[in-house]
Parts: sequence; structure tokens; C-alpha cells
Amino acid sequence: MLHSAQDELAIAVLIPCCNEERTIGDVVRRFREALPAATVYVYDNNSRDLSALAARAAGAVVVREPRQGKGHVVRRMFADVEADIYLMADGDGTYAPEDAPQLVNTLLTERSDMVVGTRRGVTADAGRAGHAIGNRLFNGLYKQLFGRDFSDIFSGYRAFTRRFVKSFPAVSGGFEIETEMSVHASQLKLPVSEIALDYGRRAEGSASKLSTWKDGARILWMFAMLLKETQPLRFFGAFAAMFLVAGVSLAMPVLVEYAETGLVPRLPTWVLSMALVVLSMLMAVTGLILDSVSRARAEQKRSFYLAIPRLRAGTAREGRHIERRRAA
Repeated sequence: MLHSAQDELAIAVLIPCCNEERTIGDVVRRFREALPAATVYVYDNNSRDLSALAARAAGAVVVREPRQGKGHVVRRMFADVEADIYLMADGDGTYAPEDAPQLVNTLLTERSDMVVGTRRGVTADAGRAGHAIGNRLFNGLYKQLFGRDFSDIFSGYRAFTRRFVKSFPAVSGGFEIETEMSVHASQLKLPVSEIALDYGRRAEGSASKLSTWKDGARILWMFAMLLKETQPLRFFGAFAAMFLVAGVSLAMPVLVEYAETGLVPRLPTWVLSMALVVLSMLMAVTGLILDSVSRARAEQKRSFYLAIPRLRAGTAREGRHIERRRAA
């Protein structure tokens, strides 16, 4: 019953690809077997090997994206492809295409706009301890800053409704795109789900594109920018508090000395402390103003999101799919 319902939907499998000649052909074939009615799109991101040829030979629609970076590829895919359901995966074979029907089923039955396949065994990713530590640190930081909607913000195996894809701004250029997706969903309080899936190791001779330090720094910077855009009062309030504490700390000895002697011998220290206090007030006011702007932007994004149907065919046909699955 699940497959017959999926057959009536336009499903697009989206695979960013850069130098994955060893695995991409097998990944495409397995996705076509797991979702026979789906169209598999491979967006080649300046591969220097025969990845594009292998993907095309396996039956994928191959498109070239010249801007280097996964974020640029995802933005292009989301803009180009028209479908009811979108499934995004990597071309390195670490995500099992056989799990795709489970992701699609969860998306429809839970009426979610995004389903994330959280990765079991991610700490064994090519034996790189830096990736494992980074995953734990960044996931913990995400929960502190943006909420507890997700336990694996870096998973590249996700299913989306058309409504999510066409309302997602996608401003990132690199591997931080998954973080941006998660923050977008958390900010607008979109319905999301997670299911735990096995995470495989790369094929022999296949190298990870991730740089532990470089991409970690970019993701950390993305965290800061997204916090500034979505929670400006919290962002600028932190700076306001730091400047206020510094200013008061410098001013207190001067005030004590003035109370005892009536003199201000350390005038430069006093001037600096007052400048820090004024800067603190400016930061606080900036945060208050931008918080109102951020709320207005969130309302506009939410309105645009709600104006897009979850499926191109409309809610009536979607309701029939859900009823069939419940009956099954």
C-alpha cells in the first residue's frame, strides 16, 4: 500500500556530488530500486573524475553546478526541481537508499515538513575522532541556542515537503547548509521528525570533503550569524552585558577613590569605563530594535511558507494517501 501511494506522488531524489566516481553509480541504482517512481537528480559540483558519467549511466538526471560548495548545490537543486516530495542524500554511499521509503512514509504519516535521518554510528565516520567530537559539541551548542528539535543537525539524509523546499532561503555556501535548514525549521516552529538510521563508512579510496578545523570554524561562524539574525536581542544582549561588566569593573576603583579623597587621579580609566557603559547601552538598544525587525521577518517567512501547499496536487490527494496508509 505504501508503494502504491508513493507511485502517485512526484518524488525527487537530490544528490549533491563531487568526486564520487567510486560510489555514485551504485547509489543511484539503489535509489531507483528503493523508489521506482522517483526521479534521481545528481548535481555535479566540479568533479575532476567521471562522477557525472557514472551517475548518468546509472539512470540519473545530471546537472552541473559550477559554484563550489554544498550550500550552492542545494540552493540550485531546490530552485530547479519541481516535485511533491524531495529526498536529499549524499553520493558517497554512507546513507542507505533502502531507508528512503521509511523517510517518505514518516514525512506523510506524521504530516511533517522535514524528516531527518539521524545517524547511528556516526562516530565511526572514517575513524576521524575530530568529526565525532565536533558532532557532539555542535549538536549540544545547537540545543542551547536554538532549541531541542534536532539531535543530529549535520545529517545529510533528509526528506522534505514542497512547502519546506520552496520557502527555504538557502543562503549558505558550504557544509553549514544543514545547520541553516535546522534553524529555519526551529525558528518557524515547523513540524519536523527524526528517525534513527544506520550510517555506513565510506568506500575504500573515497575521501571525505570535510575539513575538521576549516569547516568547523565555518559552522561556528554560521551559528553566530544565525543567532544574530533570528535572536538579535540575545546576541547583542550578550555583548551589552560584557561591556557593562567591564565598564563597571573599571569604574568601581575610581569611584571608591573619589569617595575617599574627592579626587579622580585615573581620569583615562574613568573615561574608558564610561565609554564601555555607553557602548553597552547602544548594544542593548540595537538588540531591542533588531528583535522587532526579526519578529516581523519571521512572520513574513511563516506567511510565505503557509501560502505554499505541502504537495502540488493539493491537500485532498494527500489526505487519501494518509488514509490508505492508516488502513494498511
